Amino acid sequence: MPAPRGRDLEFTRRRLTDWLAARLPQADSLRMSELTGPGATGFSSDTLMFDLDYREGGHAVHRPLVVRIQPTGFQVFPEYDLGLQFGIQQALAPTDVPTARMLWREEEAGVLDAPFYVMERVEGRIPTDNPPYHMGGWITEIQPEERASIWWSGLEVLARIHRLDWRALGLGFLDPEAERSSEKQGREAPAQRGEAERSSKERDATLLEQHLDYYSAFLAWAWDDKPHPTCTPALEWLYQNRPRDPEPVTLCWGDARIGNMVFRDHRCVAVLDWEIARLGSPEEDLAWWLFLDRHHSEGVGVPRLAGFPSREETIARYEEWSGHRVRHLDYYERFAAMRFSVIMARLSKQMQAYGVLPPDSDFGVTNPCSRLLTVLLDLPDPASPERAP
Repeated sequence: MPAPRGRDLEFTRRRLTDWLAARLPQADSLRMSELTGPGATGFSSDTLMFDLDYREGGHAVHRPLVVRIQPTGFQVFPEYDLGLQFGIQQALAPTDVPTARMLWREEEAGVLDAPFYVMERVEGRIPTDNPPYHMGGWITEIQPEERASIWWSGLEVLARIHRLDWRALGLGFLDPEAERSSEKQGREAPAQRGEAERSSKERDATLLEQHLDYYSAFLAWAWDDKPHPTCTPALEWLYQNRPRDPEPVTLCWGDARIGNMVFRDHRCVAVLDWEIARLGSPEEDLAWWLFLDRHHSEGVGVPRLAGFPSREETIARYEEWSGHRVRHLDYYERFAAMRFSVIMARLSKQMQAYGVLPPDSDFGVTNPCSRLLTVLLDLPDPASPERAP
């Protein structure tokens, strides 16, 4: 297993300062603050924050920025497309979906040993994953009505994402069919090519099957081609029980949750983390939204905090705001649990490689997400001695 890759933050700061100076030729006395953020851990992509100060046209300029660097160590996902993330957020800039402003992208690895992009930093607060926000952090310290405002504001933004016309926004590069049919023409090729010849039902089935195929391959890669006690039977169930009727095809954020949103005055001011965005049923995002909240409460053995709306209230409000009728949420919640369990299986291998977990840890099987998956699918408890090897 590879050793953790530590990033030299001072070296990174010097190289990035020179790179930014070349992109701001009119800037005088350019100074960059120290880099801060989770990137020093090396567990995923390096996401580092800094302030840039300079003078331009006789005026002082202060810019809070973020650099996101492609991972070079033990990756969580089989592939990592920074260009896709950058392109989606650029496309969303003129919409009513709040995102950070994308500034510059470096496709070559020479400057920071990996491709990266720079974006503006949106000031605000993000609900914590560690500890889960139902257990600790600033969400536990605010009033119930303020929690409700956060939930509803985030859900409203999710509904906006699903109302977008992804074709008109130039997001055809997310369409697997368009990608294949226009491989030589680049990502700007029209997404409609060949689509009119296929029925809506065939189209939806293909997108879902491709997503299931992706996670089947992801699991094989993450779990060394061995059966996983919960993910393997869950995938079998999902293939066998997938919805057969036509579903709407929308832009899916992929990691839809309040923990990936920046809030100010209890309102969402930015949507973060587009690594696993795709086209698909909007219910995928709604299910992920609900399941991740369940993971942060029931999954870790604590009750939901007062003020957070119920599942039924959330579904009703989402249908009103999005215009989509929810029909297959039970299926997609199981899908969400499987997806997150595969990610957790891979994270367990990463943490073992970095010495955070001992080599004989069974966290890849007994984590809170996998246990919730067993509940949803009535599978044997992964902590049971009789579980599959």
